[in-house]
Amino acid sequence: MSLSVVWNNEQEQFEINDSLIALLESILQKAGEAEGINSGEVDLTFVDNERIHELNREYRGIDRPTDVLSFAMNESAEDEPEIIYELEDVPEVLGDIIISVPRAQEQALEYGHSLERELGFLFVHGFLHLLGYDHQDEASEAEMMSKQEHVLAQVGLTR
Repeated sequence: MSLSVVWNNEQEQFEINDSLIALLESILQKAGEAEGINSGEVDLTFVDNERIHELNREYRGIDRPTDVLSFAMNESAEDEPEIIYELEDVPEVLGDIIISVPRAQEQALEYGHSLERELGFLFVHGFLHLLGYDHQDEASEAEMMSKQEHVLAQVGLTR
């Protein structure tokens, strides 16, 4: 098995093409290698600002749009039973990453780099969140930033 991206496009502002998906798949492989993860599935959804605003409000209690949201599948409540798959062909779903394409477009302009670089950054950022990384303090933010930039450099997405 390997890492894979299952994607869905729910926005109309930007055409999601095969080359972008191939780039994101490459980013996923590099990020997985760096973290010692060689199999699993990441569900990626591209949305508009209205939809990510709704999700941010509903799941995080923050009433504004954001650029990326991550929902890890390995996070479970204490009362939930552990689900064990017997089938080897069933990939472990690592979680969902939701990216606001309009927000990514705004940030790409703001930071002076390509939309592909911004989408790649948001994707690897979301992936690290799925693995349990966070950026609540300066040290953890620096660690995440370093990991993100390392992966992006490997696929040629530098600033």
